[in-house]
Amino acid sequence: MDLPLEERLSIGVQTIHRRTEPATDPWLPRIDELGALVGLIDDCGYESLWVGDHIAFAVAILDPLLQLAQAAMVSRRLILGTNVFLLPLRHPVPVAKQVATLDHLCEGRLIFGVGGGGEFPKEFAACGVKPSERSARLNEAIPLLRRLWSGEPVSYAGRCFASFDDVAMQPPARQPGGPPIWCGGRADAALARAGRLADGWVSYVVTPEGYRAALDRIAAAAEKAGRRIARFGTGHLLFVRLDDSYDKALDTAAESLSRRYAMDFRRAAERYAALGPAERVARQIRAFHDAGARHIVLDFVGPYEERPAQIEAFARDVMPLVADLRAR
Repeated sequence: MDLPLEERLSIGVQTIHRRTEPATDPWLPRIDELGALVGLIDDCGYESLWVGDHIAFAVAILDPLLQLAQAAMVSRRLILGTNVFLLPLRHPVPVAKQVATLDHLCEGRLIFGVGGGGEFPKEFAACGVKPSERSARLNEAIPLLRRLWSGEPVSYAGRCFASFDDVAMQPPARQPGGPPIWCGGRADAALARAGRLADGWVSYVVTPEGYRAALDRIAAAAEKAGRRIARFGTGHLLFVRLDDSYDKALDTAAESLSRRYAMDFRRAAERYAALGPAERVARQIRAFHDAGARHIVLDFVGPYEERPAQIEAFARDVMPLVADLRAR
């Protein structure tokens, strides 16, 4: 089967409110700074705002659901998404309540991206979860979330969480059936899960060719599960650095990403990031659209203080080069 994809390209920004450069003042941004950043993304014509998630990470990071709750008060237009929420680290019942509340706060403009994580074992240990259990927890949590979002009485008896009977979570989510759940991950098991259970898939650190191949595997899993899908969301997190030369952009991106992930990220930046002048970045976006990605989520890498300028430069210089894809 072929996955039923949207035609129109949507461009969003993934913003992680953290400083990655040494600073004399505290790293935490002010409330007005956070609101101004959301307003800038809205004013520049992007379609969506996304946030990442970790309990403990190589650099400082804020809670994703609380960030999006604030963003919902600033923008009445932007789609809001998690990319991705590490669902295995939490119990799905309180998560269902939090996400349903957020769905109301943003008036049904929420995409709930989830993933298994596992790159940072210490956060699993701190949450009392074994990394080996993350797939099983995801597989049980996803359908349970949807049932709880219905507002109808729910009973659960499974392997990963304590059993309960006749729990009706009110009010139901704002969107009928709850927010669409998009799964992350590149492993075969993650792609199979997306095909069996998810409303969409969101990736990172893949090439356009790898993206297309992954969608084929997702489609095969959906067909095997006997699913009938009306629309399947496709997203890709793309590291971006605009500059007047590829080499300058690569140097900045490699330094920033190596600090963020506590590893040498230069070769990965060369392979997976969109770097350099606007025309080069636009070609990379077109390649992902051709491969099936319809929501491009931009992670502007480099010094924290330069992010607003990068957001504005992309809107000014790159968006016109892909305007035909956004107008479909």
